[in-house]
Amino acid sequence: MNITALDVNWTGRPRSIAAALLESDGHRAIIDPGPDSTLATLRKELRSHGIGVDDLDAILLTHIHLDHAGATGSLVRENPRLAVFVHELGAPHMQDPSKLLASATRLWPDTLQELFGETLPVPADNLHILQGGETLPLGASKLDVVYTPGHASHHVSYFDDADGVAFVGDTTGIRIDNGPYILPATPPPDIDLSIWDEAMDTILARRPSRLFLTHFGYADNPAPHIAEFRERLHNWAEVAGPPSPSGPQLAN
Repeated sequence: MNITALDVNWTGRPRSIAAALLESDGHRAIIDPGPDSTLATLRKELRSHGIGVDDLDAILLTHIHLDHAGATGSLVRENPRLAVFVHELGAPHMQDPSKLLASATRLWPDTLQELFGETLPVPADNLHILQGGETLPLGASKLDVVYTPGHASHHVSYFDDADGVAFVGDTTGIRIDNGPYILPATPPPDIDLSIWDEAMDTILARRPSRLFLTHFGYADNPAPHIAEFRERLHNWAEVAGPPSPSGPQLAN
């Protein structure tokens, strides 16, 4: 399988959001196309590889947050034959994004349109519902679907075992081009650290050789990457958690 990271240059910032273009034996899919606000850049990136939106066969969503999935409805409007794969808990919000948008508006009341553009509904006929455990064919290749909640209750990851690549969305955090710092991705409202730990263990158990992070690019050493991310995630949770009943504790 040929895998290409497409930098959609979110808000004019390179290496913020990477859509993954997958090609195998004339079949093409995108994992996490990004928000509608970057759709023009996505089209340009596709054209640079000799591909148009009409040439795509499928969109595979790790989860439905706008920075990952917001452009999906617009892409389906351009190419009505697109198959959209999404976890069963996220699918209703792709068909009717009103609650998703209401939640996002609470976070970005003045800049939602600027940041994410328009979020169009996806027709039910285009939706293919995932639970985890499926194997999806793509040309001569295949992807295994694994349920990896924690960052979001509807999060899945996709595994290309032939090439050793795991497309993990936000399950293993934010790390720019295998750089030195890993940032936890911790949006409200449905973070659950206990099941997030289980999701990371599930990824490690499959022994991928590389992780593809939507933010941004490859992490080349999955085990130490996940160990560092796990430690940082729990440290953040401790700092951000409710105060002790006895009040704040100051070091002597």
